[in-house]
Amino acid sequence: MARYTGPVCRLCRAEQKKLMLKGQRCKSDKCPVNKNDKVAGSSGKRRLRTAPPGKDPKARAGKRSDYGIQLREKQKLKRIYGMQEKQFSLFFERALRMPGVTGENLFVLLERRLDNVVYRLCFAVSRSQARQLVLHGHIRVNGKTVNVPSYLVKPDDEIAIVESAKNFDLIKNALKEFERSGVLPWLKLDPTAMKGRFLAIPRRSDITDLLDIKEQMIVELYSK
Repeated sequence: MARYTGPVCRLCRAEQKKLMLKGQRCKSDKCPVNKNDKVAGSSGKRRLRTAPPGKDPKARAGKRSDYGIQLREKQKLKRIYGMQEKQFSLFFERALRMPGVTGENLFVLLERRLDNVVYRLCFAVSRSQARQLVLHGHIRVNGKTVNVPSYLVKPDDEIAIVESAKNFDLIKNALKEFERSGVLPWLKLDPTAMKGRFLAIPRRSDITDLLDIKEQMIVELYSK
């Protein structure tokens, strides 16, 4: 399946959740989800753009089946991490083979992806931007250039920006987020040297910004 290239804010409205696909714009007043739409009709009432996209979202707002609910949970998680269906399925199969709880294993694998770690270390404002940095060879892992976004980072791995990319404005601007909120407990960042370390594999409960994702529904969907 080809990668989606349309407006990403439409994906947030389709899932009725901010997927944080555009960095700081998602936190600002410019985010379309924060804006109001006029509802067609003489009343001129307004609704938040969390409603599904389209001229008549009420027509699609009926009660969802169990399958529909499970599918939406899978789509949300897949879109948050910016993955295609085949990639996501392969990660799920790997999580299924690992000992422990499959849903938790899936989250751990997704968090270990290099593009995600680059994003979490504040080298990029979004996972899509982080993926571009990796693909273009701007990221080193333990001193070696790695250009595979799905590369799985291991505990104590060092992730650094290559010397030639340290003057990029997009990286400098992204690092401002570190000044505001720091990094997650399983990561360590030296913003001056533009390098960080993956300290430990996180637990599911540590991924606090995604606690509303019901991974058990995703497991049930793939079990059918």
